[in-house]
Amino acid sequence: MSEAGEGSAAIGPLDVTRVLAALPHRYPMLLVDRVEEIIPDRSIAAVKAVTFNEGFFQGHFPGRPIMPGVLIVEALAQAAGVLAVESLGLSGSGKLVYFMAIEDAKFRKPVEPGVLLRLEVEFVQKRARVCKFAGRALVDGQVAAEANFTAMIADPPSA
Repeated sequence: MSEAGEGSAAIGPLDVTRVLAALPHRYPMLLVDRVEEIIPDRSIAAVKAVTFNEGFFQGHFPGRPIMPGVLIVEALAQAAGVLAVESLGLSGSGKLVYFMAIEDAKFRKPVEPGVLLRLEVEFVQKRARVCKFAGRALVDGQVAAEANFTAMIADPPSA
């Protein structure tokens, strides 16, 4: 991530309580444990602690546990959700961030239990209701996965 520009003071770190305020996700689908830094309207760096206790490791794969690629992309999308909600001042509003498209997803190395998965996401385009992002997930400074994706900001479905 790059340095904050003029007029865009970095925020962070944010603990899981602040993450929970920004996202509707809860266990077992919450995939962002901590936000290291947000540069509003620009980027976010967050962390997912990948532990052996994750339910998906029971079946993916026995004897060779690997975090599913779709969950890595979901973790990137959740980090993007925090970035969008914080940048647009929507925390606590109930607004949801929905995937619209995932493009150019690439998986470079397996993500195994016991690592800290660093999630780096940047705005590519930001509008009031639709945002485009570029994200990458890193383990020990090496890219494990990357993707471009689009999300829509919307009201939650009515009960």
